[in-house]
Amino acid sequence: MTVLDRSTQQATETASATPDFDVVAMGRICVDVYPLQTGVGLEEVQTFAKYLGGSATNVAVAAARHGRRAAIITGTGDDPFGRFIRGELRRFGVDDRWVRTVPDLPTQVTFCEVFPPDRFPLYFYGRQPTAADLRITAEDLDLDAIRGAGVLWLTATGLSQHPSRGAHFAALAARSRARHTVLDLDYRPSFWAGVDEARSQVSRALPMVTVAVGNLDECEMAVGERDPERAAAALLDRGVELAVVKLGPEGVLARTASEQVRVPPMPVKVVNGLGAGDAFGGALCHGLLAKWPLERLLRFANAAGAIVASRLECAPAMPTESEVEKCLEVGRVD
Repeated sequence: MTVLDRSTQQATETASATPDFDVVAMGRICVDVYPLQTGVGLEEVQTFAKYLGGSATNVAVAAARHGRRAAIITGTGDDPFGRFIRGELRRFGVDDRWVRTVPDLPTQVTFCEVFPPDRFPLYFYGRQPTAADLRITAEDLDLDAIRGAGVLWLTATGLSQHPSRGAHFAALAARSRARHTVLDLDYRPSFWAGVDEARSQVSRALPMVTVAVGNLDECEMAVGERDPERAAAALLDRGVELAVVKLGPEGVLARTASEQVRVPPMPVKVVNGLGAGDAFGGALCHGLLAKWPLERLLRFANAAGAIVASRLECAPAMPTESEVEKCLEVGRVD
């Protein structure tokens, strides 16, 4: 083999070892239809605006806004809203090659009411008895891409029904606990027959992931603990390497086998809190890939979430890295 041939072979091997995607997310996608009047119920709202939405989708958009190559595995209906979603994914730099079109189901539409600072009821249309994003099957998956992604981000909602449940476990099996395999606990009671079913499926998934992220309600669902430190310890006991417990107005706690960090919230005047957790998730992906120290990672993710909480929309509100760094520099959301 010549030097040139050897160099070409090494370059090829290096390229093939490099993940095609920094972040592959799998789960819910929808059109968010949000009121342009706040502090009133939907029955009194006169005008609305539509945006790309869905928890896993928002995380992919947030990661893309930080310069990461992101893709989403999901499904939409064969309808105008489905076409809107594809166009928005491309506009935000999220690869849509694994967005399946499901002809017999509508694209999900989500309405919300906005009562700042802490009440934002959601109303899901197009999820009963099932939704297009829950029709993803194991056969739809590109397992090589899932194995090669820098971060695989899954949500508990994807475990709520078959065939999506089987697809999620197939993805986890293929991933084989590779570093940065993340489960967002994302518990929405209306998507499940009951909390016991949700806990059963999440308990099955936790030993297959390396990172778990959830708020106190979600931790209680998953491991039966509401105390932040006990919840984090219980998640580690289930096999995860990094447990992140979001505390709302109290900040965030994260724990590994050797380290525990707790950081305060970023001061913010809340407009709509619904996308904050997803902004946190996308920033978490970015920081994990950047190999930041845990405290820096949490402060950055907290600030990203606070920025989105100060805005009405979700996906379009996701900040860039420079926006987050500016927020951290001044110590507040302007």
